[in-house]
Amino acid sequence: MIIVLLGAPGAGKGTLATAIKDQLDIHHISTGDLIRAEIKGGTAIGLEIKRFVESGGLVPDEVVTRMIEGKVSATASDGKGYMFDGFPRTSAQAVDLDKVLAKNKLAIDVALYMEASLDVVLLRLTGRRVCRACGALYHLKNMPPKKAGICDKCGGEIYQRTDDNEETIKKRMTVYNESTKPIVDHYKAQGKLQTVNADTGAEHVKAAFLKILAVSHVKKA
Repeated sequence: MIIVLLGAPGAGKGTLATAIKDQLDIHHISTGDLIRAEIKGGTAIGLEIKRFVESGGLVPDEVVTRMIEGKVSATASDGKGYMFDGFPRTSAQAVDLDKVLAKNKLAIDVALYMEASLDVVLLRLTGRRVCRACGALYHLKNMPPKKAGICDKCGGEIYQRTDDNEETIKKRMTVYNESTKPIVDHYKAQGKLQTVNADTGAEHVKAAFLKILAVSHVKKA
């Protein structure tokens, strides 16, 4: 099973992926996690990405796609499938992903569009906190750490990302909505797009998506 998760920052892509990746026995490929790992590991592509990040520029599509292709090529033989989270972000990346998968005799089964309203995204992201050491996610209201400011998993410092403020979030939502329509159209044209209301909460979204996957599996069979 190969899945693409689409949705604005704060729609709950990472939460959904974490909740179901083990259940589906599937590789969770998060662009953000991959980028951090490549930079931390000092790999050739990590150093290339670091130069773009430090200069304040966007990492080019070609570089991100090359990173994704490396991950897929290294793991395709195990037959576990993939869940892409944070990729593709542009229509060009969507086309590139189709090509990367085709090289490995694979294809996307479902592209899930997680629709979330601005009010809900603001509530989620302004309350989001991240562990500086291990990257674990928390929320001041929905999932606070046991001890304020301290990560439950590793004891690291929990902090608020500088871009998790209302003004920046609104700008990110505008940019996302403009860039995501071509991607949604791409998968709709392929007959692979499914949509869920991501405002309803993690458990409802998980149940709705598992139902979609079950129906998709029956159709393929």
